[in-house]
Amino acid sequence: HGGLSPEITDFDQIRRLVRPTDVPDTGLICDLLWADPDKDLTGWAENDRGVSWIFGDDVVNSFLNDHEMDLVCRAHQVVEDGYEFFADKKLVTIFSAPNYCGEFDNAGAMMSIDVNLLCSFKVLKPVKGKK
Repeated sequence: HGGLSPEITDFDQIRRLVRPTDVPDTGLICDLLWADPDKDLTGWAENDRGVSWIFGDDVVNSFLNDHEMDLVCRAHQVVEDGYEFFADKKLVTIFSAPNYCGEFDNAGAMMSIDVNLLCSFKVLKPVKGKK
């Protein structure tokens, strides 16, 4: 997972979350699980999933700047090639399950980060006909 939330004002809010926990229908924990990037959006808007938000690249840039970070790594959104960049490579979605639930023809991927913070990807190709 790894969405962003309009409720994040201090990164310690995330560190202070009690785990494990139930996921509410709204709020910070819900957003951290279900918020998704949207290339056609500026700011925040309602998410088609029925919970949480979608957010634009301006939100990613602001979050990274405010928290002195370089990259948001997130998951739990099917992407065709196993991984997908957003916001000029400042956010990456990684999805590790090829042929997700037998319903998609997507690849899966794993990301490695070396000591110099260089990211590389191992892509698991989908099995044709497993859709």
